[in-house]
Amino acid sequence: MKVLSGIQPTGRFHWGNYFGAIKQYIELQTAEQAFYFIADLHAMTTIRGEPETLAGFSRDAAIDLLSLGLDPNQAVLFRQSDVPEITELYWALLTITQMHLLDKGHSFKEKKDRGLPADAGLYTYPILQAADILLYDSDTVPVGADQVQHIEITRDLAARFNHIYGETLVLPKAHVVEATGKVVGTDGEKMSKSYGNTIDIFEPTPKKLRKKIMAIKTDSTPVEDPKEPEGDSVFTLYKLFADDQQQAALAERYRAGGMGYGDAKQTLYEAAMDYFGPAFEKRQELEEDLDTVEDVLRAGAEKARAKGAEVLDRVRSAVGFKKRSSAP
Repeated sequence: MKVLSGIQPTGRFHWGNYFGAIKQYIELQTAEQAFYFIADLHAMTTIRGEPETLAGFSRDAAIDLLSLGLDPNQAVLFRQSDVPEITELYWALLTITQMHLLDKGHSFKEKKDRGLPADAGLYTYPILQAADILLYDSDTVPVGADQVQHIEITRDLAARFNHIYGETLVLPKAHVVEATGKVVGTDGEKMSKSYGNTIDIFEPTPKKLRKKIMAIKTDSTPVEDPKEPEGDSVFTLYKLFADDQQQAALAERYRAGGMGYGDAKQTLYEAAMDYFGPAFEKRQELEEDLDTVEDVLRAGAEKARAKGAEVLDRVRSAVGFKKRSSAP
């Protein structure tokens, strides 16, 4: 299995990002080939005129992934912008892409339907995503259920290119990632930056983490009364961190009465600190050793470019271009 996934550097990762995707991506890093990239080219569709912000977000994304368990000895981690072969393949795919395929793109269609400005970068976004996947002969792409369309478009483009130029590109398949549980935000809705209800994996301090957890919305059931754990946001989040026995113990306390939501939130806080504690320590180490982070990204880019050059040579030969003399 040859796995590839990219993560946009548009801000700090939250619990929803981790349990909804990152945790599963890292579990797949032992595959035959695992490429993970920081999608800074994609981020240009939303972050403009702020070079320091984009650079900082990209660096933070790399530090976060390494802290959470991505192992550069098993997986290749790199910045998308460090692999120029991507944009050459992007152009080759652009020339055979039919407009109606892009008209269906979720992001573009959503903005257009809402009357918001949508530029050519957003319109052709699916083609760049296809180039990201096809450049490394990836056959498996872990995605959420709402992202399967991107893989379908990639398959369509690869099949069309192969039909025109002969068998050149590998058609990937989607590996639908199932979240380990419902990740609700502090207001009970789905955790999302757009809702302003997130809890970051790496809050600046434990005190700030605890403050966010204590702000989780609950009902007004008195302390002495029994409470139903299922459907409660605090208990729902606790299940992400706890095993069956721990969940059963807290559920019993809910139903017995005499426990306030503040106690439940404290239990959640302690569980989260225990779960992410090693990652916090690793992150502090990496923040003080940014040269090591940059070395990982540089080495990853070299491996990505070497593999990408192989695929791009096939593409160049297929369309009638001269192959490159050697891989970078």
